[in-house]
Amino acid sequence: MVAVRYYGREIHFVFVPAGGDMKGAIETIVGRKIGGTRVIPLVSKILAIFVLFLLISNFATNYINLVLNRGQQIELLNQLLVKDLKDLYVFCTNQYEIYTYAQDLDGAIKSMSEKAMSELKRSKAVSFGVHTDGEILFQASPTVTIDRFRDEAVLAQMADALADGTPEGAIRFALDGAEYFGVYKYNPRWESYIVRAEELDEFYAESRRNFRNISLAIIGITLVCALVGAFLVGYILRFVGAITRSIMRMQERQNLDLIDLEGAPNDDVTYLGVAFNALSSEIRNLLDIFRKFATRDIVNKAYRERQIRLEGRQEELTILFSDIKSFTFITETLGTDIIKLLNLHYENAIARIHEADGVIGSIIGDALLAVFGTIPSETNKSVLAVRAGYQIQQVAGELRKQMYRKREEIIRQRGALTDTEEAVYRAVLLEVGVGIDGGAVFYGNIGSTRRMTNTVIGDNVNSASRLEGLTRVYQVPIICSDYAKK
Repeated sequence: MVAVRYYGREIHFVFVPAGGDMKGAIETIVGRKIGGTRVIPLVSKILAIFVLFLLISNFATNYINLVLNRGQQIELLNQLLVKDLKDLYVFCTNQYEIYTYAQDLDGAIKSMSEKAMSELKRSKAVSFGVHTDGEILFQASPTVTIDRFRDEAVLAQMADALADGTPEGAIRFALDGAEYFGVYKYNPRWESYIVRAEELDEFYAESRRNFRNISLAIIGITLVCALVGAFLVGYILRFVGAITRSIMRMQERQNLDLIDLEGAPNDDVTYLGVAFNALSSEIRNLLDIFRKFATRDIVNKAYRERQIRLEGRQEELTILFSDIKSFTFITETLGTDIIKLLNLHYENAIARIHEADGVIGSIIGDALLAVFGTIPSETNKSVLAVRAGYQIQQVAGELRKQMYRKREEIIRQRGALTDTEEAVYRAVLLEVGVGIDGGAVFYGNIGSTRRMTNTVIGDNVNSASRLEGLTRVYQVPIICSDYAKK
């Protein structure tokens, strides 16, 4: 056993010899005990049922082969080449429109080849476009390469049919020494025949697998076994479906939750569910912590995209800048208790900003920067910012009222406050100035892959700060720019 420390946790690795031992072999089959409960491998359960029904199927098939002895059934050549060709023809026509706009012939040819390749299932199947002179426009095949269509007789046949007003039909042609059967349709945009074909030997080989009677008998036995097996496997794996449904609901709600495992059996599916619940709890805890240090829109985007990128964009946003007045006096009076006062103020102020669909851009001591417009809302972003500004004033006003009531209570009990208490009282009577401006700003993540922060940059950010400073000059709680007024 080797122990390794990873982010403060000790992880143990156990190395088992190649030959293993008897105990290890038994645990591989029947599972091992974890916390007094044996976790039975799901593979063992499925394998036991699979082997049982495989034996029944093979024995029944062999018995029917001995009785009927009629060979394999030749399947009907009912492949839907015309359907494949129709889809490919429409796609090629669309690609011509894209090529006309983008003038990217190589890209159009590549797209047509990839589309044609996606429809091919057999190794020698082909799809290609060929000009009337035999030059290849595009081609697709898992194994066959066509440098030029050399069957001149077939080219002449298609040209004659086109001249007679028949732009499509069925053809047989030779390619790499093999005989092909296919269908074609002339595309006037590309001035080419679009061809979808199958190599006949390979095509017929798939239809010669089983005799009809054996196939019917196997289907009957399989249906019976499948019904019984589906019931047994469905019962054994019933919590796989429950876990899957729970995870799907989480994905739909974009929210992690716990899986209900009440009544689950003691197998490795349940163990995975328990492990998922433990991981879900830890991730939710980390996500809650993450939300406290990042803006709500960044958290939501990171959850959707599973990553945070260093990127930004220019947006029309409204900026709110809030600052506590006489902060130097407050700091000198309260000392380290200033942190408690700031947290008490910010706890309510930030809640009001979030209620108005705003996000916190930064908190620097007594100053707070909020951004409105990054979260979709039916209400105008400047209206939300002004509303949040007045609610911040209400928060500060309520705090002053509480402090006033506390002062009056002390005066009733003791008659007066000491000089120190009177200074503290004046210090906690917070007055807040708010400046609001907006416009085109840069909003995004800056920094490095090791440490990044969300920020907003622009002249309007600075002007919001300047407007807040003017609240001291004009003795008003909030000053807005013309942008916010509009």
